[in-house]
Amino acid sequence: MARARIEVIEVLRKTAVNLRQRDDYQWGHMGSCNCGFLAQEVTQLDKKEIHRRAMQRSGDWNEQLNDYCQGSGIPMDDLISELTSFGFGIDDLMNLEKLSDTHILTRLPADKRYLDKNNKEDVILYLDTWANLLEEQLISKVDLNNLVENTEKQVSTVTMIA
Repeated sequence: MARARIEVIEVLRKTAVNLRQRDDYQWGHMGSCNCGFLAQEVTQLDKKEIHRRAMQRSGDWNEQLNDYCQGSGIPMDDLISELTSFGFGIDDLMNLEKLSDTHILTRLPADKRYLDKNNKEDVILYLDTWANLLEEQLISKVDLNNLVENTEKQVSTVTMIA
């Protein structure tokens, strides 16, 4: 599962917003599909550039992810490296393309657990649910007692200085 970091959560939410606002979603296009939209947000490359990089090698996102070799110098591998450096794992990306991560799917209502990888609304639901899951993981790591103690110490230090 992707690293539970604020930046990762934000990019998932921004990707979902972009999908809602745009009408150029196309699952068969490497730059306009599930992973393509996420890659646009993370790398700031446009859909044409992502697609151009992907077409230098054969295969869809899953095949390209299977063939990924960090440091190969292949443009698509460089793009995948940006995604993994940002906090996404290869499995995360494969699951996003197929909307298949069981941790995410089990959080959906029973009638929505079988998502269509080629349905924009299903992709948006998947991204939003993923972001919520990571947000909950991030919040669960916060030690509230320690946070309160540190805040109280800072307030007393400021009071003594004033």
